[in-house]
Amino acid sequence: MQFIRTAARALIIHQNKLLTIKMRDKSGVFYILPGGGQRHGETLRQGLKRECLEEIGTSVEIGELLYVREYIGKNHEFRKAHHAFHQVENVFRCSLPDPSSIGPGSELDKKQVGIEWIPLHELPQRRFLPEVIKPFFTHEGFEAGTHYLGDVN
Repeated sequence: MQFIRTAARALIIHQNKLLTIKMRDKSGVFYILPGGGQRHGETLRQGLKRECLEEIGTSVEIGELLYVREYIGKNHEFRKAHHAFHQVENVFRCSLPDPSSIGPGSELDKKQVGIEWIPLHELPQRRFLPEVIKPFFTHEGFEAGTHYLGDVN
């Protein structure tokens, strides 16, 4: 049985740096936003709070919904592993009550090897997914210009 997974992610910018989850696969290091899959019975905001505790070891303050992105695995870079994977991702602007409280979470993602603050000016040179949102970052923040990005990676 195939289904569509819903997820929530946190876009956190502090002092012109983006908080990312550092991942490693066969191709090397890449970065994603903190967050993950929604569980049955929890809201997107509840799921995002849980996922951030698991991945970055601290709570987040959740703000506005910035954009929705679909990811249909068979159409992208990881098609071999994700051929049957379909996710609808809701990305929220978030902040940290205490930025110094970040640390090892209680339940890391399979390929997670760390947490990294990436200076916004370095983002174009990094392997950051989804690539399509890189142009939306400015020197001071993030402006998507649209609320639905479609099936992108």
